[in-house]
Parts: sequence; structure tokens; C-alpha cells
Amino acid sequence: MPENPVWFITGCSGGLGRALAEAVLGHGMRAVVTARDPARVAGLAEAHGDRALALPLDVTDHDQVVEAVQRAEAVFGRIDVLVNNAGYGYLAAIEEGEDEEIRKLFDTNVFGLADVTRAVLPGMRARRSGHVVTVSSLGGLAAFGATGYYHATKFAVEGLSESLAAEVAPLGIKVTIVEPAAFRTGWSGPSMRQSAIRIDDYAGTAGARREATLATYGRQPGDPARAAEAILAAVAAGEPPLRLLLGRAAYDIATARLGTLRTTFDTWRETTLAADFPQEETP
Repeated sequence: MPENPVWFITGCSGGLGRALAEAVLGHGMRAVVTARDPARVAGLAEAHGDRALALPLDVTDHDQVVEAVQRAEAVFGRIDVLVNNAGYGYLAAIEEGEDEEIRKLFDTNVFGLADVTRAVLPGMRARRSGHVVTVSSLGGLAAFGATGYYHATKFAVEGLSESLAAEVAPLGIKVTIVEPAAFRTGWSGPSMRQSAIRIDDYAGTAGARREATLATYGRQPGDPARAAEAILAAVAAGEPPLRLLLGRAAYDIATARLGTLRTTFDTWRETTLAADFPQEETP
């Protein structure tokens, strides 16, 4: 990684993206700060002179993705760290899901992320250097009621990123999947979308969790500024992690999930092994 790396961060209008942009610039590095509404990040960029570049970017707009990456490379010469942060949540029981909203969710959280990554990778490959940081979620490892479609996008991002890591490792490019728990951002507040459909049979499960999720807004235990510093530390590490959990709840729930998986796998081990063709005995 160069001494003064160039970061390209999506979704910088607030939350973790904003905190990360502030941290990168605060440490004297350079950053391309992007948002659908560039006015939301203009002040941040102006405060750091020629070390910051504010650009409009809707990750679902392919032409804008290409233009933003080309502009960043023209101004700074390269992109060293890509942070795929843009994304949002959606509350609905699976049966309550609205087709148009589900497709928009995947367009942003999965397809837009993949589009930005594909646009940045050629430059990283040419230099045989770079780091792709993808903001997934604890919800990319464990799923709960009312956020099934959101989990589906994050599970997709986890698989995509793990495959990417295997493909680009020989080319000198690192990949880190960031998995935060609940952080004090707009995720469970202004940026959250939810289905207009309510089915009474799900009131005690998905319905209850809808209300519980919205009630966390402004009281989440995670600190975006501390999360940003953790991401900077991971990127600066000689051997950065493929996965980086953020927050005590993320660690506790993820490790409990590991135990549950192990118990289930072991309980059903004989049934699992019996699905293969019988091994032929060696004469």
C-alpha cells in the first residue's frame, strides 16, 4: 500500500461512510467522497483542499459509476482502497415483501456494489496493489425476522467478496468484509425502508421485530467514529482480515452462530456422510 493512499468511498452522506471519510482525511490521506447528492459531502471535501474530491454517485447508475471512477483516477492517478459502503435496510416479513422495493434493494446493496468493484479493479490489477473493503453486516452471517431481504443482499455480498478475495490475492489485491452490528447511524431510522403490507399472522414475529428495530434508532451501541478507526487499522495491517466484526454484539452473536452451526453439523453428521456413494473397499 502506498504511503499516502487514495480512498474511494461510496455512501458518504452520513453514518459509517461519513465517519470513515472524516477519519481518512483526518489522518492526512486522500479520499474521494461520494454521495447521490454531492451537496451532502461538499463541505467535507472543501475543508480538506486538494486531498479530497466530492463526486455524485448513485451506485445503481452504471454511467455515473464509470464517470466517478474515471474522474477519481484522473485527479489522483489511482484508487488504492475501495470502500463499498452504500446500502440501506428494508423491513418486511418475506411474504410482505414488495417486488419493486426488493429489486431496488438488490440493485443498490448487491448489483451496484458489484458494478463499482468491477470499475475499480482494472486499475488495481494494473498496479498489482489495492484493497477492496466491503461493508456487509452481522446480518451477512446471521438472519432474523423482518429483515430477510436485507440479509439476502448481505449474504450475497459475503459470497461475492469471498470469491473475489480468492481471485485477486495472487494479484496483490486484498479484500476485507466488514460486519458491523448496530451502529448509531440512520440505518434503523431515516434510511430504513419498510413494506406497506402488514399481515396479522406475522405480528408477533416480523411485526414485533419491525417495531423493535425502529426503536433502536439513536440508541445503537456502536460508535461510527470508532468503527472507522478499526477499518483504517485493518487496512494498514500487514495481513488484513478477510472478515472484520465490529461491535460487541457482532462478536457475541457471530461466535454463538458458529457454535450453533457446529452442533447442527455434528448432530446430523452420519446422515450427511451417508449421502455419498459407498466407498469401494480396497482388495
